[in-house]
Amino acid sequence: MSQSYIRMLFKKVSISLIFLLPLFVFAQQANITGSIVKQDSVSPASGASVSLLSTTTRAYLRGQQTNAQGNFTIENVQAGTYILQVSYVGFQTYTRENFVVKANEPINLGKIALTEQGQQISEVVVQGRIPDLQIGIDKKVFDVSQSMVSVGGSAQDLLGNVPTLQVQSDGSISLRGSSNVRILVDGKESAMAGSDINAFLQSLPADAIAKVEIMTNPSAKHDAEGQSGIVNIILKKNIRTGLNGSVNASGGSYENANAGITLNYRPGKVNYFGSYNFSRRNMLGGGYTDNTDYINGSISPASPRTYSTDDSRRQGYNHTIRLGTDIYATDKTTFSLGGNLSFRDNNRTQDINYSYWNIPAFGENSFRKSAQEEKDFGVDLTFDYRQQFKREGEELLGNISFGDDREDGTNNFHQTYASNRKDLLRENTTSERGRNWNVQLDYTLPFAEDHKFEAGYRTMIRTSNDHQYSELFDTLSNAFLPDYKVSNDFDMTSTVHALYANYQKKLTSKFGAQVGLRAEQAYLNSTYYSLDPAVPADKRATDGNLDYFRVYPSVFLSYDVGQGQGDKVQLSYTRRVERPRGWQVNPFLDISDEQNYRQGNPNLMPQDIHALELSFSKFYQKWNFVSSAYYRRVNDMFQPFIYPSELIGDIVGDRSNITYSKWENVADNNSMGFELISKVNVFSWWDVTANANLFYMNITPKADFEVRSASSFNYHGNLTTNVKFTPTFSAQVRGDYRSGMKTLQGEMKPMAGVDLALRKDLFNNKANIMLNVRDAFNTRKFEMENYLVDKKIDFSHRWMRRMFTLSFSYRFGIQDVSKRKRSENNDMEDMGGQQF
Repeated sequence: MSQSYIRMLFKKVSISLIFLLPLFVFAQQANITGSIVKQDSVSPASGASVSLLSTTTRAYLRGQQTNAQGNFTIENVQAGTYILQVSYVGFQTYTRENFVVKANEPINLGKIALTEQGQQISEVVVQGRIPDLQIGIDKKVFDVSQSMVSVGGSAQDLLGNVPTLQVQSDGSISLRGSSNVRILVDGKESAMAGSDINAFLQSLPADAIAKVEIMTNPSAKHDAEGQSGIVNIILKKNIRTGLNGSVNASGGSYENANAGITLNYRPGKVNYFGSYNFSRRNMLGGGYTDNTDYINGSISPASPRTYSTDDSRRQGYNHTIRLGTDIYATDKTTFSLGGNLSFRDNNRTQDINYSYWNIPAFGENSFRKSAQEEKDFGVDLTFDYRQQFKREGEELLGNISFGDDREDGTNNFHQTYASNRKDLLRENTTSERGRNWNVQLDYTLPFAEDHKFEAGYRTMIRTSNDHQYSELFDTLSNAFLPDYKVSNDFDMTSTVHALYANYQKKLTSKFGAQVGLRAEQAYLNSTYYSLDPAVPADKRATDGNLDYFRVYPSVFLSYDVGQGQGDKVQLSYTRRVERPRGWQVNPFLDISDEQNYRQGNPNLMPQDIHALELSFSKFYQKWNFVSSAYYRRVNDMFQPFIYPSELIGDIVGDRSNITYSKWENVADNNSMGFELISKVNVFSWWDVTANANLFYMNITPKADFEVRSASSFNYHGNLTTNVKFTPTFSAQVRGDYRSGMKTLQGEMKPMAGVDLALRKDLFNNKANIMLNVRDAFNTRKFEMENYLVDKKIDFSHRWMRRMFTLSFSYRFGIQDVSKRKRSENNDMEDMGGQQF
């Protein structure tokens, strides 16, 4: 046989194979058709998203949106097993596990009727108006996108409405009685928050948040920082096909306002998303402080006393821009790029009236007016990489993130006295800059459906540079002169290198275990610079250094106790850490409040935390609950410690009736408690969600601090109920209560409040108008009594009064953009996602 004949024959065979290959591939595929209708089984669900997901990772693979008649067709689906999912605004997500597609066998699903939200509870997901709850091995996920009482408010308002969370007097978030909680945004520390996460939460609109993850006992996979756990705020991100989005606007009492727009465009393998949010916050607060010195161990008519009342206004403008893209390079490779920009202006004014008794130098009273202006710019940039492998569920995740936050401000105050004491005028200039780097790799290797190994590496580097320059007005020279006692620079670098490994296996049909180990090397280096020219140059810098290596184990044991997938008992143990932050280690003396001086401590040691938790979850047709009994041991607990007057003479000089507090590792803390989260669908139109947390806390002071131990039984609770009067008109009511709680140097008083909301859906559920009122009875105020060695301090403060808000939201563009090029018919094209 000649070589030319062989070449000709090979060419013909090759050409034939090329033409036959598509037929062979097509023969291994099938088409899926069906229609989606609303609960009445008649009205079509136009624009509903029908998706095929991976059975192991639940990642999106293919999908389609329904046309105007509610019909869909997903063509050329390869044979295999998938998860079929249907989502539609205002209705519960329909999920069908183990959806099998056979080669060359078309599937007609017929009509799938969706259930309105609040009508039914599944076995694993607590469905309902608010909050939808999902249970993971080490976290609870609350869907807060339907929180009516938070619309028009801030992230701080919204978090206060999430079960197990409370908002403290300074705006900080508390979890199970502890405000030492780690706050993350999309799984990472946000540089936009700068050094004041509370101010950031006040500026971030609640409407920008989709979910809140709460991890009271995180596994070794997560950062070990956070005494009571981690709160992860997940921002909204639309992944629906075509061009779609939403707009919202709200206005409220005291000229508060919010507005925003979210856009998403997905023509094929690339998904683009972006949003812009504007907020104008005007927070009116006030309260009083009553400070009385003891004489011979008790209060007498001759005791020096200062009583002050204040009215405060905190006004801020915030612009937040979010842009990003997801690139589905192949069926197993995904890249994501994203960025957040934040521009904030914060203007704070405060008027304080002081009344004095038995303090001759001050006379009978004085008046102080202060004004603070800040301009802030923050940016977060992130790059994510996801690589899946041939083995189902095996994947590699990578992340590189960078953040930069800059804040410049002035803080001026003027105080006048009724006595002959000279007026006090001070001008402060401040600047802060913080930078964050995050580099992370996570690898997952599954051996079977309930058997896998995880490992990863992470480096976090956080730097901050703080500057304050203060001047006092001198009446002799009639000019402002530097006050070097409170002028300084402070630089800090916090670095954490971490390696972790997790091993998870289902040992029997009901019993499973996960063990993990996380090793972290941490550094905290700081330098305090005095700006006083009288200090020798070689003594102006004071260094602080912390260098420690710790290992953080975690163990999770679970046992399935019922027929439902979510019915289980789980026992877990973790070791965690709470590291000092910038303001806690900065030795700068803060005298912005004339009566209360505050100072950081560069020698502050991290808190060492051991946590044990036993939880039980049970899901019924119309009722479910998650209960937890927990114990937490905190070694080297740090907090501001108020020192007696005789020890602070060199700090306050000739001033009397002043409190001075400094961050110290003051005590060890033991807490144990019981927590319950429960959801009941009383009727198809009425549901109730309740949360209760009862705990006992015992604080034992270190020997160096002459204070008594403190122990108390405390309880927190909240109740949220949704009532649907008609299919388009509903109401939500939320009430919360927090009992009093003893501290090392005092006692917090109880606090309670009620929020109300009404909602009317319009234009076939594409829009809604909402009216809500937060703190309807104007009762939320923080009150505390401090019992010190030499004085008693009563404190009351309200950071926001009752607020009414009217809001409007509209969703648009649910159809495929490709339809613009086609006549109206029932034919549908594939979403253009990952091909398989």
